[in-house]
Amino acid sequence: MPPALDTFQLQMGPISQLAMSAAIFVMMLAVALGLKTSDFQFIKQAPRLFTAGFLGQMIGLPMMTVALCYLLPPHPGIALGMILIACCPGGNVSNILVVLSRGNAALSVSLTAVSSVIAAFYTPLAIIFWSNLYEPTASMLDEIQIDVMAFLLQTILILAVPLAVGMTLAHRLPDFSSIVRGPLLKLGAAALGILIVVTTAKAGELIIIVGSAIIGIVALHNACAYLLGYMIGAFIKADPASKRSLTFEIGIQNAGLGIVIIMSQMGGLGATAAIAGLWGTWHIIAGFAVLTLFRTIDKKRGSSHV
Repeated sequence: MPPALDTFQLQMGPISQLAMSAAIFVMMLAVALGLKTSDFQFIKQAPRLFTAGFLGQMIGLPMMTVALCYLLPPHPGIALGMILIACCPGGNVSNILVVLSRGNAALSVSLTAVSSVIAAFYTPLAIIFWSNLYEPTASMLDEIQIDVMAFLLQTILILAVPLAVGMTLAHRLPDFSSIVRGPLLKLGAAALGILIVVTTAKAGELIIIVGSAIIGIVALHNACAYLLGYMIGAFIKADPASKRSLTFEIGIQNAGLGIVIIMSQMGGLGATAAIAGLWGTWHIIAGFAVLTLFRTIDKKRGSSHV
């Protein structure tokens, strides 16, 4: 690993941090505007399948990540980034990939919806809990001295509040919600993307050095996440479409939220931020590779399912 990992930090002023939090707020609001009570009905319709996916996402992925840290072991900043990403809620890109792969869309939407709703309280506590199970990351958290209450308050403001507002609007003003949801989602995603690009561009050469050093770890970690999702489906003998949904739900995480947490709560730790940034790009590339694999299998078997 390059020496730059020990000193590399991404700097972001208070205005930029506020703008990044606002972008996440807008994106979560847009997500909530599309949530319906039917998105949560799958929990009752197939509780065993939903529970397996939920536990795999909330517990299985962080646990596997900590085990991977012990096996490798990576630079402490990289390990912290891996654990942090594993504790973030699922990303909405998973729903698109599930539909394109002919997976179980209802399961995918339910898992994304529930993980997004509980993320405000779960994510900060999970990051602290799982990071403390690996001594190098536990030491880093001690050095950073994270204010747990401030951490919780931030995630509540940028996750729980927009979800509550969005779901209320979706219930009372469904037509209005459907009209503004798309533009808000694009606005939030564009703003977040611009802020990340501007922030990382300032680091220039260091980004390239650090990125080239950790891309292998990101790819391995993400591959293990996709594999974990598929194996959970195989273990519970889920139908082929549901196995695909579990693969994408556990393989895709909200890296944007991870970057916000790193910038606001961890002082922009370079190696940790680099993991989150690279994951945000790589999990989509890998996701389309998995999608291509599933569709190729369908074509060879002459069937719409594995």
